Amino acid sequence: MPDLRTDILVIGAGPAGATAARYAAAKGAKVTVIERRSEVGVPVRCGEMMPSNEEIANMFRNAGDLASLFDLPKDLRLREIIGIKLIDPKGKEKVLDFTGYTTDRDRFDKYLISQAEKEGAELITGCLFKKIENGKAATTLGEIEYKVIIGADGPGSKVAKALGLPKNKDPYPAVTAQAAGDFEPYVKMFFGGIAPGAYGWIIPKKGQANVGIGFSPKFADGTLSEYFERFRAKHDLNVTTRLEGKFVPSEGMLSRVTEGNGMLVGDSAGQVISVNGGGLPLALIAGRVCGEVAADNVTNGRSLTEYQDECVRIFRKPLRTAANNKKLADMLAFGSDRRTEICMGILGVRRMGNLIRCKRIFP
Repeated sequence: MPDLRTDILVIGAGPAGATAARYAAAKGAKVTVIERRSEVGVPVRCGEMMPSNEEIANMFRNAGDLASLFDLPKDLRLREIIGIKLIDPKGKEKVLDFTGYTTDRDRFDKYLISQAEKEGAELITGCLFKKIENGKAATTLGEIEYKVIIGADGPGSKVAKALGLPKNKDPYPAVTAQAAGDFEPYVKMFFGGIAPGAYGWIIPKKGQANVGIGFSPKFADGTLSEYFERFRAKHDLNVTTRLEGKFVPSEGMLSRVTEGNGMLVGDSAGQVISVNGGGLPLALIAGRVCGEVAADNVTNGRSLTEYQDECVRIFRKPLRTAANNKKLADMLAFGSDRRTEICMGILGVRRMGNLIRCKRIFP
């Protein structure tokens, strides 16, 4: 690839980067997306669940129009979800009404980047961002000159480091895989019973489920693969794919997501729900704002700090609440199965529902 110039350079072709690219290109900017992997969306490293528009609006009341943003092809809606079963260490269930659907993240991600390409964005795969040097992005395929750079490169963002922006603190590890079988239309979330500070999930799809575990390292005395095998055996899961891992931001959105002519979006900006690791709807919401502000900056000088302001307006309160709830859970509920069981009993269905939806669990 020869050295090139672009208006907006997006690092990472996941949902956040693809959405930012789509909306920036739709406003007439020249957009280039580079992706370190050879194939977008592979491997899958998330739970693959999308809450309904109603649930998203309930969590993020300032998110704006959701109907057009989440207008996705029907074949990407694999299984409708009607609730969440929260299961304590002894197997006792609390059933929470919660609507949404599951998807195939590889196809989902490919669809989002195809929408960006239809608007005129250029995708370059197999290209790794290394650093910013003399106002240009140094990559494994050459230098790229840009007017605005967008970091959508995950919780350990190299773009954040290059821009001097904060990094995600204390991300926790999680692994996921696919398991064959017929599963009821409920997300199952298991707390305790695996290892101190660990939680597991079974998220139904069509003829299979996304299964995985995550844990707080401060409580761990084993490895993720050991914990996953314990979880798999306990629930007799027929796992058909290899384990894939990632780190999940746990402390809410970063205090700053813009610097100079750079921006962060998605996991790189900490735009993730700490208590359950959910980041898919946030990636699209933030990606739209990010792309539109970036394009306006290029065409009419709109300040990138307006993206920061919008992120604060949309995300700051619910994500801070979720992060505080997680810290409270770490302090009180984790450490032993008995403590987890007692705390879940005290919280009850209503407060556990508030926990899942980024709301305060106590007045």
